[in-house]
Amino acid sequence: MERRYNRGMNIPDEMLAMVVSATGRPLELRRVPVPRPGPEQVLLKVAACGVCRTDLHLVEGELPEAPLPVIPGHEIVGRVVAAGEEAGDLAVGDRIGVPWLGWTCSECRFCRMGRENLCDRARFTGYTLDGGYAEYAVAYRRYCFRLPDGFGDLEAAPLLCAGLIGYRSLRKCGEGIERLGLYGFGAAAHIVAQVAVHRGSQVFAFTRPGDAAAQAFARSLGAVWAGDSTQPAPTSLDAAILFAPVGSLVPTALRAVRKGGVVVCGGIHMSDIPSFPYSILWEERSLVSVANLERRDGDELFALAAQVPLHTAVEPFSLADANQALARLREGRLTGAAVIDLAR
Repeated sequence: MERRYNRGMNIPDEMLAMVVSATGRPLELRRVPVPRPGPEQVLLKVAACGVCRTDLHLVEGELPEAPLPVIPGHEIVGRVVAAGEEAGDLAVGDRIGVPWLGWTCSECRFCRMGRENLCDRARFTGYTLDGGYAEYAVAYRRYCFRLPDGFGDLEAAPLLCAGLIGYRSLRKCGEGIERLGLYGFGAAAHIVAQVAVHRGSQVFAFTRPGDAAAQAFARSLGAVWAGDSTQPAPTSLDAAILFAPVGSLVPTALRAVRKGGVVVCGGIHMSDIPSFPYSILWEERSLVSVANLERRDGDELFALAAQVPLHTAVEPFSLADANQALARLREGRLTGAAVIDLAR
């Protein structure tokens, strides 16, 4: 099998990676073999990898049937150092991004319907495929994105999940959204807020009670109101997106939206939703979830990123400090997004 290699770079046999060896335990820094790309894959030298709440769900055992051990991380920015013979138009040295959706079958009912995000046999970066908390990573060419100029490696990383899931959640809200509520104001919300403001929406940000820093951050990005999630919305909302994985916020958001309004659950995991009266769902309110992403989401978001332009707030951590990044995320002590910086 023919592979294209960066002949000016000596690709080592081993690399450092942070590994989930068992749920409920900290990541382990290990020396592991550098993966080799298959025919449809590329090998990247990782420059940066965003830290996502999904990584935290994986570590804490909240995602089913994780094939441990696994390297987490699905907001990967890197440069191609080797490519399989069927990897298409990517050249050695190209900068690309790798998202959560890592492979689909192209054969199942959902793939044939154009809903690849629901593929029955989908594989996911940093969950069922090794991810980017490592010096090198492999990815299928079909699920790699060329990244827009104007974004550094660290700043581009959060776009690959926080940005994509936020954008898909915003699409689920529908058209004509004048007043948008965002519950949880972290990595995803700080990106989608900018898109919504760019489109002329008023943004209302709901944070953990007493989180004055997050509320000030939301207002700095154009939110017209920011307050505690325990407070009622100051006005009727057209739509609300829940990024906080807190099931009790679902009835709260349903009470906040107008007749015909939409509540979108943007996470992969959420605590149990308590029972609620039918009256807050009645009058054609809708409650929907978002699952994964489609490549279309990436194409649209990256085209939009330069137009807005989007600005991502990032806090860098070294690879060895990935557990610290996850702890800060768990505790809600981040402004914007944590990113693993492989240069540190």
